[in-house]
Amino acid sequence: MHRVATIAAIVDQHAEDAAFLWLRRRREIDGPILDETDIGRIDQRLEANLEGLMAAGKAGWEAAQARFADYAEPGELFVIAALALRWGDADLIEVALNSAATLGEHGLSSLSAAIARTPRENLRPLVGKWLDTRDALQRCLGLSALWHHRVDPGPRLPDLANHSDARVRCRAVRLAGAIKRRDVLPSVLAGLDGETPKERLTAALAACLLGETRSAHPVIDKIVLTEPGLAAAAIEIRLLTSAPKAGKGWLQKHLEQPALRGVATASVGLFGDRAVMPWLIEKMREPELVVAASAAFRDLFEVDFGDTDLFVVDPALLGKEFAHLDDTALPVADKVEAWWDGGRGGRDHRPFRSMRLLRLNALRAALATADTPLADWRVTRRFPAWM
Repeated sequence: MHRVATIAAIVDQHAEDAAFLWLRRRREIDGPILDETDIGRIDQRLEANLEGLMAAGKAGWEAAQARFADYAEPGELFVIAALALRWGDADLIEVALNSAATLGEHGLSSLSAAIARTPRENLRPLVGKWLDTRDALQRCLGLSALWHHRVDPGPRLPDLANHSDARVRCRAVRLAGAIKRRDVLPSVLAGLDGETPKERLTAALAACLLGETRSAHPVIDKIVLTEPGLAAAAIEIRLLTSAPKAGKGWLQKHLEQPALRGVATASVGLFGDRAVMPWLIEKMREPELVVAASAAFRDLFEVDFGDTDLFVVDPALLGKEFAHLDDTALPVADKVEAWWDGGRGGRDHRPFRSMRLLRLNALRAALATADTPLADWRVTRRFPAWM
């Protein structure tokens, strides 16, 4: 690591902005608001700040470390890890790993994100060591590298899918499903009885990707009923792996359950059936369902609603009964109704495929064909931030 003359305030700003931009990217990367170009603009700015820290050499590393010392948060850890991996310095990588231990699963997520942005040539000497170590955290990192870069680890994978640590098993099973390793199916099916609901849901998706939906559906159904925090993800998998008629009947039963009405309503758009619009507009008038109805509405149309006047960012504008909702873009039912009744329905707008839609399309393609791997839907188009 070199030492060069720097302006401390500028270097510190690079460290702060890099952490902020990564957090924003993480929030939006699988969401319905931004598309690959929007994320690409964030990537361009994020990359510029990381390069600024790299160019600053030792001062850049010290600025990143100092910020983590003041704010031991996932964004700050991501910056440390990204710098360490790009420099390829074993001591700096060790600092990043030790820092991650203080943040638990969030720390592991930050390290994984840094790996995703690291060139393969930088990772090549590390991944084999990570996979062969006894340390569960490092094995998780090795599997994260394989996942992000869609690389098959060959004969190592079955042993990793049967590892004693649930975090390692989860990542190995996820990879097996994504790259269609049917030889690992016994371990995937064993994961349906895993220690945690998250492990069981991961195994269920992998089983579906490997063609074993019949085995996965009972596990998914139980998670929907017993794990509120995972219900939305479980419903999504269930509907994507069910025939339309059967899926609609299944969802209708859950719409009738008060505890599941919100997440079930948010999933209605997955069928792509716009005949539901009049019903959905009525749900937009209900404070307890407007957020869910908004999610379903966005799934139905390839439209950048930021270019329309159909949404407001201040919930209070919808009425005092909506004012308690978080400040987020919510649909105005009357305007949506006029837009829909006017016959526009997306026809007068350029096609807009949000990151969420790209993810859903990647899943649909992988589920439809036995040999189609799960594509990396997070590949973005990098444009200058000012374009």
